Amino acid sequence: MTSSSPDLDALLTWIRTESPTHDRAGVNLMMDLVAAQMQDAPVAVERIPGTDGLGDVLVLRAGPRTDEPGILVMSHLDTVHPVGTVDSDLPLRIEGDRLYGPGVYDMKGGAWFCLEAFKDVARKGTAARPLVFLVTPDEEIGSPITRPMIEDFGRRSACVLVTEPARDGGQIVTARKGVGRFEVHVEGRPAHAGSRHKDGRNAVYEAARQILAIEAMTDYSRGITTSVGLIAGGTAVNTVPQHCRFPVDLRVETVADGKALTAALLGLKPSHPDFKVTVTGGMNRPPYERTEATSKLFDHARSLAAEIGFDLVSAPRVGGGSDGNFTAALGIPTLDGLGIDGDGAHTLQEYGLISSIAPRQKLMTRLLETL
Repeated sequence: MTSSSPDLDALLTWIRTESPTHDRAGVNLMMDLVAAQMQDAPVAVERIPGTDGLGDVLVLRAGPRTDEPGILVMSHLDTVHPVGTVDSDLPLRIEGDRLYGPGVYDMKGGAWFCLEAFKDVARKGTAARPLVFLVTPDEEIGSPITRPMIEDFGRRSACVLVTEPARDGGQIVTARKGVGRFEVHVEGRPAHAGSRHKDGRNAVYEAARQILAIEAMTDYSRGITTSVGLIAGGTAVNTVPQHCRFPVDLRVETVADGKALTAALLGLKPSHPDFKVTVTGGMNRPPYERTEATSKLFDHARSLAAEIGFDLVSAPRVGGGSDGNFTAALGIPTLDGLGIDGDGAHTLQEYGLISSIAPRQKLMTRLLETL
């Protein structure tokens, strides 16, 4: 496939470079492309080796070299699609205004054009504050190796801009639910399902009771959801199962509800003394609540968008988490959803809207120049 736009060709190379989180080589190829993208600009590039089998981290610095709190921009280059997706289930293609491909919406499209804006501002020397662009390899699995770095840079920043994809027609994100992850292990007593059935204590049966209790914690009026999407237990069809395990996904809108639901989940008790229930885990991402400072930041962004020629709208609270949750929880004004418009994140219908790139790149440029 070809394109008349050299810039778009560069983005197509990004999408062809598949980078699922646990493919360290693929993620590092993406980091190579970013480093190469910055070679002809006055941008300092620091590369930090990844740990735990994950890819490297890039820290890009530009703007005035002062101790003043700066602007932190964050992108992740890991995706959820396995290697080979671009050659089979989600081929790279352009259909009208839609650019299809694995990771184009979440979030290579936004990362790419925001890096272009960062480079442009660095070249022109128009930033009033120090600029830091943090490019991470592990957001899709909860940022286990980069969270301390994100929070450290966040504490030293005046504001944070996150290039996650836009929502529902280009809406920006100013609040997200917090995300909890828990693992539940139920242990019963094994027995022959035919001759010794009454001696057994069925761990799958007890797990079902626990799941009913967990799902009943959902409270839509408070924005609380609990979900069990996987379950594993037993060894054979004719054996009363001794073990059953399942993960729990928790979403909450407030810190207080996060604490309350965490306590409830960790405090689950068996229905009978012959069973044992063990729960581990906790909040993976704190709630990203919209503060007055974030509202002011959004108002500024909206005024810039109006000058560029489009209306910037804030989405309702988003259910999914991002690295913006970490900085917002520290009280740092955070704008999210500044990336490409489109749809289909984490699906085989993922696409970005080509027409959204230019105006949103201009918005990022102006934010870096005026904050």
